Amino acid sequence: MNGGLKGIAFVIASALLVTVGLKIWAVPSNRAAHLYVGAWASRAALKPAREDGRNTQAVSARSLPFAARFRLVEGRGLLINTWINGRGPFKLAIDTGAGATILSEQTAQAAGVRAVAGRRTTIGGLSGKGTGTGREAKLDSLAVGDKNNFLPAQGAVIVTGSLPQGVDGVLDPTESYWPLGYVIDFPAETISAFDPRTTPLRVTDAPVNGAVVPWIFEGATRRPFVSLDNGRKALIDTGSGFGLALSEAEARSLGIIPRERRSRSEVSDLGGGRVYAHRISPLTVSIGSMALRNVPTDLLYGAETGAPIIMGRDALRPFKLSFDPLNRLISIAPR
Repeated sequence: MNGGLKGIAFVIASALLVTVGLKIWAVPSNRAAHLYVGAWASRAALKPAREDGRNTQAVSARSLPFAARFRLVEGRGLLINTWINGRGPFKLAIDTGAGATILSEQTAQAAGVRAVAGRRTTIGGLSGKGTGTGREAKLDSLAVGDKNNFLPAQGAVIVTGSLPQGVDGVLDPTESYWPLGYVIDFPAETISAFDPRTTPLRVTDAPVNGAVVPWIFEGATRRPFVSLDNGRKALIDTGSGFGLALSEAEARSLGIIPRERRSRSEVSDLGGGRVYAHRISPLTVSIGSMALRNVPTDLLYGAETGAPIIMGRDALRPFKLSFDPLNRLISIAPR
C-alpha cells in the first residue's frame, strides 16, 4: 500500500484561512485522509452568509451554477472537472469533509494561483507523527463541469506538496458553493446548487424513508457533522471510501469488540506515520429518524486521539444528500 495513489487517500477536512495547527489525517487508499484544523482558524473567514449581507447579495444577483457530473474512481474519490482561474480542466475530488480547496503544487502553478505572503501551515498525519508544510493562496475564479460554470466562492485555498503524485487536488463544496446550498446525488453522479434563502431545507419536509437533520458546526469549522443515535457525532464525508469508520478508542467506548477482521489495510500517512484499518462486522446506526442498517464498518488502529467518526461513501452511496449551510440542515434521501 505504500507509494502512489494506492498508498494514500486524499480526502481533506479543514477550516479556511488557517493560521497555525493544520493537520492532515491520512488513512487507507480508498478510505479517507483528513486535513483538520482546531480552534485557531479565522472565525471572521467562517462567518455565516446570513450575517454577511454583501456576500449573500452578490451571489443572489447571479444565476445558480448548473448541475455538474462527477465520476467515482475507486482509490481517488468523486472526481470532477474543474477550471481554476480559467485554466484546466483539473480533476479534483469532491469532499464534504474539507473546509478548504486543496491544490497540489503542480496544479497551483499551472493555474497561476497567487500565494499569500506569510500564510503557511503545518501538516501532520492521522498517526500524529511527522510534519509537512502548506501555504495559503488566492483564486480569481473557480468553475466545475464547464469552464464557464462559475461557483460563487473565490478567495483562499491551501497549496501543498504533500498530495500524492498525479493528484490535482480536493474541492470542498461547502466552501466553494458558499453561501449557496448544494446537492450531491450519488446514484445520478451529479452535484448541483440551490439558494437556501428561497428554497430552504425544513425539518418538517423530510423525504420519504429519509431524514432532515441538524448540520452541526464543530468549533470554528463548517465541516458537516450529524448526531448519531448513540449521542456521538459523525462527519459526513463524501470523499472517504469508508462506511462507518471508528478509531480503536472510539470503538472501545461504544463497547465494540471485533471478533472478525475481514480485511486489513496499511498506509503511510502524509506525516510519515502508519495507520491500519480493519473491516469488521457491519453496524446499524440511526441519523435522526432514519436507520442505516448493515453499514460497512472499519476499525482504525494507530489513529491520533480525537479522530472523528466518519460516514463515508460506502454508507452514503444509495442517497441524495442536500446541504443547507444557512439553516444548518442536511437532507438524506434514498434514491
